[in-house]
Amino acid sequence: MLKKQYTSYTYECGTDEAGRGCLAGPVTAAAVILTKRFRNKMINDSKKLNAGNRLELRSIIEKKALCYSVHHIFMEEIDKINILNASILAMHKCIEKLKNVPEFISVDGNRFKTYPNIPHECIIKGDGKYLNVAAASILAKTYRDAYMETIHEEYPMYNWKKNKGYPTAEHREAIKKYGITKYHRKSFRLLPEQLELAI
Repeated sequence: MLKKQYTSYTYECGTDEAGRGCLAGPVTAAAVILTKRFRNKMINDSKKLNAGNRLELRSIIEKKALCYSVHHIFMEEIDKINILNASILAMHKCIEKLKNVPEFISVDGNRFKTYPNIPHECIIKGDGKYLNVAAASILAKTYRDAYMETIHEEYPMYNWKKNKGYPTAEHREAIKKYGITKYHRKSFRLLPEQLELAI
């Protein structure tokens, strides 16, 4: 079982994002503060769980967390400020929306910008070490997946309900065949260099 959190603060929030490496769709972040008594043996890095487990855990986290929030940063903004800045902005927006102000922020990964007046720590693979970061990873992933499944209905030829916007061979093949949509990130290399795409 993962450790509950990085510090002994009452209000430590864990934060993580999903969708950084995608060619289409938003980058989505979540922030979670768990209660002192929160325990769960199943919670882990969202990438180590199947879709059914993630949805089951999302409902447990939403019921039992002290507070949580989720935020999407969309394609236009990603193209304007770049994916790293967009990921950090998404995490900041989540922290801002929490109904309890955190005393400390545990961030999955190695890059973050200081949030005003709250100390933080970047933790490599934090979503596989601490419950609050893992809980954030599960919320970010499930909310982003749900968004991609919704826009799949509009553009089924890209099969976003399966690939979620990641650069699979099938997704790249569809871009080559049908071109790009309003949901694609124009600042990303959507096709390998030898295949040019008119944007």
